[in-house]
Amino acid sequence: MIICPGGLEHGGGIGRQMGYFLHAPHGRRPGLAYRVVDSRGPWFLGAARRYVALSVLYLAGGMFAIVRARLSATPHLIHVNITGRGSTFRKSAIVAVAQLLGVRYMLHVHDYDYAQEYRSRGAFMQAIIRRVFGRAVHVLVLGEDARAGLLGALPLAPHLISVLHNAVPDPRPPVPRPPTGAPCHLLFLGHLSARKGVPELLQALASAPLAPLAWHATLAGGGPVDAFRQQAARLGIGARVAFPGWVDQAAVTALCAGADVLVLPSHAEGLAMSVLEGLSHGLAVVATPVGAHREVIVPDVSGVLVPPGDVAALGDALARIVGDAALRARLQAGARARYVEAFDIAGYAERLSDLHARLLADG
Repeated sequence: MIICPGGLEHGGGIGRQMGYFLHAPHGRRPGLAYRVVDSRGPWFLGAARRYVALSVLYLAGGMFAIVRARLSATPHLIHVNITGRGSTFRKSAIVAVAQLLGVRYMLHVHDYDYAQEYRSRGAFMQAIIRRVFGRAVHVLVLGEDARAGLLGALPLAPHLISVLHNAVPDPRPPVPRPPTGAPCHLLFLGHLSARKGVPELLQALASAPLAPLAWHATLAGGGPVDAFRQQAARLGIGARVAFPGWVDQAAVTALCAGADVLVLPSHAEGLAMSVLEGLSHGLAVVATPVGAHREVIVPDVSGVLVPPGDVAALGDALARIVGDAALRARLQAGARARYVEAFDIAGYAERLSDLHARLLADG
């Protein structure tokens, strides 16, 4: 039973990753049956009261699903996807039911810094979090930094916490890159926000090194789109930057197929799905060394890493890639090779389903 906030359709990066896993054409272990339980419901922008009311109902539904699992003759394992903030409250309630009924559960931590989330809580909530993690049969995290952080913050046995990098499906057959000489297409995928580095990205795009070069950019994602569109206009690059808003997976695939560079200058991430999408499509990736990105990007081989918040470094990196077609092609080839090496969904599905089978057998 996979507990996913918003389900597969409204679960953001978590829902997308779980959907990729469940729909993987290869790698999943036979004999396991999966069910997705939405613990939160969809987010209703501008309708907070409606969202809270429905969220409570979805949470109650998740608890009832665990009761039904306990009454079933079929062995169950609950895969709980968790982040900080409201997710911790909801998952603590769901886990309490599992603990009360003796249903085994594992945790899959998607937060960019859950150790800091734990430290920021009061003593009562810290005690609850220790109980939630302490009784899990296994804990998955997105990278080695996250693993070290949790081991330093919580009394966890090292052998019960492991790293599982995110992964994405292979978009092949290959799509030809735009012809040499066409303007370089820069692509940002994600929620438009300060945490994702969008203000600095717009400033970098407006910087002097990029001004004489042939490029255009697409910043695709939800958030305060109009505010960032106005910022681009004030910076004098409004005609070169498109803001399509939130896009579905088919549109993401189409955008990646027509792009040359994936840029994500985030201040904090666990392991961004958009970085992996960029690698899978063979895009030159420009990102920041946050979260597990240092475990994914080999500098100047499969991408370029720049310090978060450093507008000058970001502008210089983008100008170097836009202005040098040979460098761009080398980074694109390196990105695709890195994806094939470690981030195909088939390998992810095999590792995760093997873990599920082992934990079920141990019970």
